[in-house]
Amino acid sequence: MICAVTTLREIGSILAAFLFTLLAVALYGVLHSLLASFRAKRMAERALGPGAARAYRLLYNGLAAVTFLPVLAVPATNPGTLIYKIGWPWVLLTGLLQLAAAGAVLVGIMQTGAMSFLGVRQLMGPPTREPTLVVAGLYRHVRHPLYTAGLVFIWLVPVMTTSVLALNLGLSAYLYFGSRFEERRLRAEFGEAYAKYQNSVPRLIPLPRRTWQDSNPESRPTTR
Repeated sequence: MICAVTTLREIGSILAAFLFTLLAVALYGVLHSLLASFRAKRMAERALGPGAARAYRLLYNGLAAVTFLPVLAVPATNPGTLIYKIGWPWVLLTGLLQLAAAGAVLVGIMQTGAMSFLGVRQLMGPPTREPTLVVAGLYRHVRHPLYTAGLVFIWLVPVMTTSVLALNLGLSAYLYFGSRFEERRLRAEFGEAYAKYQNSVPRLIPLPRRTWQDSNPESRPTTR
């Protein structure tokens, strides 16, 4: 009887940690999406002046990084029960794949402009030229290579617990729905050029014969 109660308590604790981790990711996703909207940026500009628009991207990135720490703290403090642990030599392979995924994130950021991505360039004033829609490099194969690389990285963690599983499920859902939210903004900003890109290139998973063909003169959107 004592063993049964203990087991039920353990199951309850594991389930609570699982759900709490999902809730933490959901709250982070809602906050992150709201702050990424044009409405939030306009509200900040009206409240703080034109300078807020230039600093918004940098502040947004900083806030996103800081608020993600409590999300990571949830599974770290209550990891739940172990599901699996990748052993040698497979852990070496998954580690190399994670390293490649991290490298892909850096490459993708460089292709779109690291200073603009971080929000540093915006502090220097308005752009001197119209921004361009990036369709080369990694973006020839998937529309959101940073998200694809992020998914590869999180699902190749060497130690999987119930709470880490909840974290990965929540982040996967967040990245998918975040890509849809982002594409609405890009479609409004780029119009038909982005629509053609959407129809030609997969969202997250590279597929054979579904790449952006630079050789096609009609498949070269140049301005946003």
